[in-house]
Amino acid sequence: MWQTLLDFIFPRRSLSGREGEWITAAERRRLASFPVVEEAVQLRKRGIRYLDHLVAASTYRASPLLKKAIHSFKYGRVAELDLELAALILRCIPSKGAAKSVLCPVPLHWTRRFARGFNQAERLARFIAEVRGLELRHLLRRIRSTGSQAQRKRAERLTAVKGAFRCTTADPPKRVVLIDDLSTTGATLDACAQALKEAGATWVEAWVIAHDPT
Repeated sequence: MWQTLLDFIFPRRSLSGREGEWITAAERRRLASFPVVEEAVQLRKRGIRYLDHLVAASTYRASPLLKKAIHSFKYGRVAELDLELAALILRCIPSKGAAKSVLCPVPLHWTRRFARGFNQAERLARFIAEVRGLELRHLLRRIRSTGSQAQRKRAERLTAVKGAFRCTTADPPKRVVLIDDLSTTGATLDACAQALKEAGATWVEAWVIAHDPT
């Protein structure tokens, strides 16, 4: 009843503006693309020192509608898109080989989480963990706000997140998979990986929806 009233006052609109649903079947097909994989050698060349492996479902260039989907998910607070976007990650990660890994969502500062109402990385991680039967643990805490990274240059992003994360346990799992929505310079993921490795993790990789290196 309440949801029906809300839909009447604030009708759901798809990524292309169609009223009645958050995403249409045609839009869903347009989100699918070829995954992007970066091994440690490639990451080191980009200045990423601690992250060992990166898998992204797509790039914005390969799937232009994906940028709209992520923006609606995060900033439009369309949390219902979490299953659609997590499904993109599930399509491109290996079906085997991660059984010994623990999923860890990239944390938001409490002020950002309060303003947004949810942590998009956590919602993605929960669905992926459930489908793949993997353990999910909140191994990191963001100890200071870093502000928005969107308009910053690479050097500014690296400086902004330096020392911004702390591992919440003195004995983290040896293999950790970070979950987030987007990787650009990789600064945030690398800062998370650094905190985990300094606490005792030996392998840290990341699974994200989109990779848009700058």
